[in-house]
Amino acid sequence: MRIEYHRTLIADQVRNEAFFAALKAVIVPGKSVVADIGAGTGLLGLMASKLGAREVFLFETAEVAGVAAAVLKANKAKHCHLIPCHSTEFQDKLAVDIIVSETLGNYALEENIIATLADARQRFLKPGGHVIPDGIIQYVAPVVTPRIDEELRAWGRVGHGLDLAVAQTMSLNNAYVRHLQPDEILDGCRSAMVWDEVDLTTETKSKRRGDAEWRFPRPAKIYGFATWWKVELVPGIGFSTGPLSPRTHWEQLYFPLLAPIEARPSDVVSIDLRSSSSEEGGTDLGWTAVHKSPEGKVIARQALELDKGYIP
Repeated sequence: MRIEYHRTLIADQVRNEAFFAALKAVIVPGKSVVADIGAGTGLLGLMASKLGAREVFLFETAEVAGVAAAVLKANKAKHCHLIPCHSTEFQDKLAVDIIVSETLGNYALEENIIATLADARQRFLKPGGHVIPDGIIQYVAPVVTPRIDEELRAWGRVGHGLDLAVAQTMSLNNAYVRHLQPDEILDGCRSAMVWDEVDLTTETKSKRRGDAEWRFPRPAKIYGFATWWKVELVPGIGFSTGPLSPRTHWEQLYFPLLAPIEARPSDVVSIDLRSSSSEEGGTDLGWTAVHKSPEGKVIARQALELDKGYIP
């Protein structure tokens, strides 16, 4: 992994200031012991040290751990211990007051934050300790402009009588990281609905499933769906990756449809979202959109998933 990725994290002031404020809210100078899981270049661990943590344990398994070691040394960070392994592999005893982990992706759960924190809570966290972040809410909303849909249908514009429909179907069975403007989303994001909530102080289940439904008061054409998330780090401190929020290095995810949905007044459109994340298998996503008449009759059903989008 090149250092450029980590530069994008360090450049994200919304992220950085929120985590600093959260750490400041819970660290007791001279007393708190902190575990930073997925430490990267060491920024959060360094913040914890700067805020007076008695000890900081930084877990980082990637090559960037060498950069973190140099950063800690350059800052003369005291009582910081860099551990070059994944926290789930660490077998020694450890008792901490605070666990902090910024292992969040454009799809919030793609870096296995649920399983990682569940293990750390069970084995490292003292009774009454703090977990940062403590919760994630995931949102979904219909996209009503064709910009991204047209981009993904380039396969059908090759011409010369050539049929690339097979490749286009594969292309549509993927989720895309994109920045969407509020006016590209139904009702300027007011249509956003919660499809999943994760309490990171208790949750152990990495498989997620949720749904959302809209009844349309007027005609609308739906090209796909956008998802984003809001994170609470500690009570009262957090941020969102949504189109209406201050921009972060994270963007929204766009879930395509095989064919746009032409919703008429009083029609109902729903989406079912599914995800499964693991260290071994990565992240799989699936989504099913259903278009129903006002009376509840199914007009169309479209089922898509990442597994159908991979080249064998």
